[in-house]
Amino acid sequence: MNLLTVLPLAVVMVAGTQLVVAVFLASADRPRAASLGFLAGAGLVVTAGVTVGWLLTRLVGGLVADAGAVAGRVDRGPVIDLVVLALLVVLAVLVWARRDRSGPPKWLGSIEHAGPRSALRLGALLFVVTPTDDLTMAAVGASVARHDLPWWHLTPFVLLTVLLLALPLLALLLLGPRAARVLTRMREWAEGHAWIVNEIVIAFFALLTVVDLLRSGSGRTT
Repeated sequence: MNLLTVLPLAVVMVAGTQLVVAVFLASADRPRAASLGFLAGAGLVVTAGVTVGWLLTRLVGGLVADAGAVAGRVDRGPVIDLVVLALLVVLAVLVWARRDRSGPPKWLGSIEHAGPRSALRLGALLFVVTPTDDLTMAAVGASVARHDLPWWHLTPFVLLTVLLLALPLLALLLLGPRAARVLTRMREWAEGHAWIVNEIVIAFFALLTVVDLLRSGSGRTT
């Protein structure tokens, strides 16, 4: 696994309600302040989420390695691969189950007058309470830790997630009054087709995990 492998999962993080909220905030009374607050809240939670996944995997992996050493085997990789694969399967099922949810959430009308503080809280809360995001962060952190990569390898994933969320704000800054049409298309795409892209990305990452698992198995038999 290299640094670029986990980056596609950033799409899963934002495609859906998260991007729809970012579009609404870019159309709010204070679009720049509200959007920046939202991005800050999301960035903090995503950083914390992948870090927790990374730390827990290193901790559990160390315990597995210690137990394996006592038994004459030291191979934590397949165990972590199976956990990551299980997380991806659950994630794919959740994305499939939520695919028919169309239209923006009813509570979005209340963020029209959001300021930076309330938008920051919204960005943080939205990523905490969304199961698909929680599973994605856990899978990313676990996968990076499984390959013994240092913590900073998580930062490109966090930055790309924030960048994707910032697309509505960038459209507003670059296009000005003409951004309304672009923002509408972003929202319609997120509401109608995001789940398809999510399933493709999840399947791709699951395939890479299976390849790692098979390599680990063949390594033990040689």
